[in-house]
Amino acid sequence: MNYHKIKKETIFILHGVLTFGAFFIPFLISWQIAVPILALTVVQHIIYGRCLLLSQHGVSEEDGSTFFSDFFERLGFKPNKKAIRFFTRKILYSLLAFITLIWQVWLGHEALWF
Repeated sequence: MNYHKIKKETIFILHGVLTFGAFFIPFLISWQIAVPILALTVVQHIIYGRCLLLSQHGVSEEDGSTFFSDFFERLGFKPNKKAIRFFTRKILYSLLAFITLIWQVWLGHEALWF
């Protein structure tokens, strides 16, 4: 395996840890940190129209690909890229911020890590 391939796969794994880790952010990270991080993700999609890490592991967004569609394709599935892109870019990170606020501020649960 050459250096370029190893670099792409390492970035893919890092992207996966960050992306799937976002699902746990409402419970692990304080809302004062989590909400701005999630907001920056949304702002990234608005300003750049894409995910900045996606191209770093060799995925073009021209066909509507996202990290999730690339992940599912690697598992052998044929996902609906348009639906996944809409959900991740328009709903997911705002929903996670909302869940974070509900869980920690409204329901009063403390973040487990910081």
